[in-house]
Amino acid sequence: MRFHSPQKLKTIADLIGAKFVGSEDFEVLGTNEIHRVKQGEIVFVNHPKYYDKALNSAATIILIDKEVECPEGKALLVSDDPFRDFNKINTHFTRIYNFTEELHDVEIGEGTRIHRSAVIGNNVRIGKNTLIFPNVVIGDRTVIGDNVIIQSGTVLGGDAFYYRKLNGNFDRLISVGNVVIENNVEIGNNCTIDRGVTDSTIIGEGSVLDNQIQIGHDTVIGKKCLIASQVGIAGCCVIGDEVTLWGQVGIASGNTIEGGTVLLGKTGVNRDLEKGTYIGMFAEDFKTYLKKEVKLRNLK
Repeated sequence: MRFHSPQKLKTIADLIGAKFVGSEDFEVLGTNEIHRVKQGEIVFVNHPKYYDKALNSAATIILIDKEVECPEGKALLVSDDPFRDFNKINTHFTRIYNFTEELHDVEIGEGTRIHRSAVIGNNVRIGKNTLIFPNVVIGDRTVIGDNVIIQSGTVLGGDAFYYRKLNGNFDRLISVGNVVIENNVEIGNNCTIDRGVTDSTIIGEGSVLDNQIQIGHDTVIGKKCLIASQVGIAGCCVIGDEVTLWGQVGIASGNTIEGGTVLLGKTGVNRDLEKGTYIGMFAEDFKTYLKKEVKLRNLK
């Protein structure tokens, strides 16, 4: 999530009541989740296990629960609760609306048709010649391109499934990102595409999604992908161009699938995959799987 204008390190520190390490005029451009963070942005970390990952990430400012040695060219925000303060920063710079509020700042392109039962949030952009069917929900800040089809019951821009457990309760990391649907995308019935925590969940140009698909926060789907029914993709995944995912494929968070890959039905993915065809609970190469099956059937 990029701020509307650059902020100073001291301004952010004062906002959350944190100590800072670095020049008080150090420029801060926004916030982001660790998998998507870019130069000039804040990332948070609240466990020693992940200190090195955060400190060595592309983030320029690290919101952390302990003062540590600060890498050259970076700054620290030292907080007793980085999770809480990350939420505080995000909600300070991004207004959280309710659907009961009056809509504003919605742009709809020429030739677009929207069923009257659809619900549209605030700050939404919809391109030309797009079709939105009954009972679709389009959350705040969603961007939809030209010639898009969104079938009935689909929800774009629901909250990310991102929690921590504290004192026996689950605290939500508040989602201030959005969903971007590029041109010529088709989305089937009853799909759910969560908005990014701090960035965009993206469906690439020309991709086609079947019914009942779940796509998690901050995931990027490439161009001309084909995704069959009941696929579940967790947050922060990167799916390359022209990937095919057949029914009930499941992909764990943070994994990258190279362009041109085919995942056969019910394949499970818990690691990055190079281009190929895969099958099975742990995404086994399909040719290797077939050879193994032949050997097993020839056993006496």
